[in-house]
Amino acid sequence: MTTSLKRRIALISGLAAALALTACATDPETTEPGTTGDDTVQVEDNHGTKTVPANPTSVVATDNRSFETLEQWEIELSAAPVRLMSGELAYKTDESIVDLGTHNEPNLEAIVAAEPDVVINGNRFAQYYGDIESLVPDATMIELDPRDGEPFDAELRRQTEVLGEVFGKQDEAEQLVADFDASIERVEAAYNGDQKVMAVITSGGEINYAAPGSGRTLGPVFEILGLTPALEVEGSTDHQGDDISVEAIAQSNPDWILVMDRDAAVSANNGEEYTPANALLANSEALQNVTAVQQEQIVYMPADTYINESIQTYTEFFNSLADAMEQAN
Repeated sequence: MTTSLKRRIALISGLAAALALTACATDPETTEPGTTGDDTVQVEDNHGTKTVPANPTSVVATDNRSFETLEQWEIELSAAPVRLMSGELAYKTDESIVDLGTHNEPNLEAIVAAEPDVVINGNRFAQYYGDIESLVPDATMIELDPRDGEPFDAELRRQTEVLGEVFGKQDEAEQLVADFDASIERVEAAYNGDQKVMAVITSGGEINYAAPGSGRTLGPVFEILGLTPALEVEGSTDHQGDDISVEAIAQSNPDWILVMDRDAAVSANNGEEYTPANALLANSEALQNVTAVQQEQIVYMPADTYINESIQTYTEFFNSLADAMEQAN
């Protein structure tokens, strides 16, 4: 075999190998989740492996946990349930975003006109996954709701990291997770484990119990931060908390009270009058002799928490709690 022929064979073999590698990089069947092809990204969501356009031109989002993150990353939305958005977000007043209504009265057909490449679904709209998928079969559906049985803080990190992969914001996602972890570490360092903690949700002028572990929004905080519950009664994920008497809450005599003010998000967002959580606790005669009240060791979640349960919301709350505990020490 001549030297010239050997070179030609080597060149052809090299080209064939390069083409094979290119094919593997872009083949959805062989690409590992989290990796990219020329025009796509593969990620894992609650339903399996999803192939997403690397630079989506039309994005629809229905998951309240994702809104603040997407806005911080300057992701333009074609459609979203604007009425369920916090007034703190610029999305709220962006007239270019088609309003999908609320989860109680959704306008799902409006998603079709948006011609989305990607739909970030979940939270209050999780029940419509199949309906949306059938309306826009060419769009990639991504759903990252916290999964049952998985640690809530790990699920917040997972959602943030996967969204970072979808939108090419890996560094930004890493920073959000780092900030979240740092806020947890601050509370762990400042918290006296002998102190008892109570979580409540105020809604409709009532002070309701949020059970450690299962209570809406505040329930997972006990495990994440290693807090000692003042009262452990079976509870639920009810959006207004559970009906445990204020007297029972007072009898448990918590050293700290953590509060989510549902009305501060819902009523305030709709322009309705309501009694703020701090006024409800201050005016409750049953709570006046409680240690947390007397020592002013009451920490409130951000006002928009009920409609903005993002990783940033928890980071802000944990830092506020750390501030209060460090000051108490």
